[in-house]
Amino acid sequence: MAQLPVNHRSVYASESSTPRGELNTSEITWDGPEDPANPKNWSVCRKWIITFITVLATLNVTFASSAPSFATAAVREAFRISSEESYLLTSVFLIGYVVGPLLWGPGSEIVGRRPIFVVTMSGHTMFYLGQALAANYQTLLISRFCGGFFAVGPLVNAGGVIADIWDIETRGKATSLFSASVFLGPVLGPIAAGLHVSIVCFEFLIEAGVSWRISTGIVFFGLSETYEPVLLLQKLKARRNTDPIGTTHMYAPLETNDWSPKATIDRTVLRPFKMLAGEPILVLVTFYLSVVYGVLYCLLETIPIIFMERRHFNLSQTGLVFTGLGVGTSLGALLNHHMSRHYTALIETWRGFPPPEERLLATMIGGCLFPIAILWLGWSGQYSSVPWYVPALATIFVGIGISTIFIGFLSYLVDTYLIHSATALAANTLCRSLMAAGFPLFTVQLFHKLGIHWASTVLAGVGVLLAPSPFLFYKYGPRIRVRSKFAPYPSGPNAGSTAYNQKK
Repeated sequence: MAQLPVNHRSVYASESSTPRGELNTSEITWDGPEDPANPKNWSVCRKWIITFITVLATLNVTFASSAPSFATAAVREAFRISSEESYLLTSVFLIGYVVGPLLWGPGSEIVGRRPIFVVTMSGHTMFYLGQALAANYQTLLISRFCGGFFAVGPLVNAGGVIADIWDIETRGKATSLFSASVFLGPVLGPIAAGLHVSIVCFEFLIEAGVSWRISTGIVFFGLSETYEPVLLLQKLKARRNTDPIGTTHMYAPLETNDWSPKATIDRTVLRPFKMLAGEPILVLVTFYLSVVYGVLYCLLETIPIIFMERRHFNLSQTGLVFTGLGVGTSLGALLNHHMSRHYTALIETWRGFPPPEERLLATMIGGCLFPIAILWLGWSGQYSSVPWYVPALATIFVGIGISTIFIGFLSYLVDTYLIHSATALAANTLCRSLMAAGFPLFTVQLFHKLGIHWASTVLAGVGVLLAPSPFLFYKYGPRIRVRSKFAPYPSGPNAGSTAYNQKK
């Protein structure tokens, strides 16, 4: 059996004596390693059902972020606003993505994952209906912001759910599905919107109906609580109901928390900023993903310039061009899965705790492919004499690059921070959403001013500068993680005699 790291407290005992103040008290734990109440011991079928629920919820809310992007012309006509004002449809929603993680990510580590999913999906649905029924543009923007604020809940908590239920061997596959949904949703939005944009609010009503079914149906009835501290508290409460006297000396870890307003704010709103301030890995990964995510939303404005302005495609035809990004993201997920097959063997070699850096192999390819594909798209899209399918094919490789970068780095964050992964993903989502919110505001002006080719060259140049990142993480990541306050499994030359750093 794999030896646990010295800093990892085993929870496989019915009770563990722990001093608490001056009294002899006991902390409730699982009833042995095979306790069926432990999410890690749930059936594979149940785990996959929960995973697919979180993936569908994530796909749903990310779809909502980009669906109105093709409706801007109709919105301008309906509300008599300028082009610049219409770009706020996407940006305001993403600003909601910036604010929401401060509450929903750390909040799930206080009240649990399930309540956050139910509340945020329900709120997202209500404000989508508000968008559909908005009588003026101000109401529409307020509804978009509030919709984004609630919609980001599944986005920041899906990784936490995956870390709660899956062991290290299967976690990569589940994280790949989640990561794919993060950017597949924004790709599907323009495709769907392009097919029925003639009615301004039609896509809002359809999406709201889908969201309602997911939030009140699948999420409410199908998603179980997975966060271990909350489950242990529920277990203790049930035991107190049956044996109130015999459990007076017992407590759950959550009961030791300081619930004063200052401490609660410190654990919720401030914790993502503390992680960003003290975790170099999180800062660097977040910066890279923020740029890539911004480019993804930049493409929502760039592809119409290439195909509608230069090649005179109609709205539906341009929407279908986005299928290239969808195909590319799917191929990227398959590539990541293929290059992660060695991870199972590493679990034995590294005594149950292989380095998270092994998740970055496909990301190395994607990081190099991404700027090449952007150049291909830009320079072939600049000239209308180039056949339309040449830049359309480039979108497939852009999708592969984005997909492998996201899947690899999000898997890396989940494997690095585990029980704190929801907060890490909250910090990551906050920053990358802020970047994505800004890109649509200047993309059209940039591409009109510099030309499609040179504007794409600028974006590709940034991609070239960031391309070495996965290689550097692969080499130096263990040395950085050993100094982490939130990564539970240290490694590297300074990790002493921990099992994580000792191969057989």
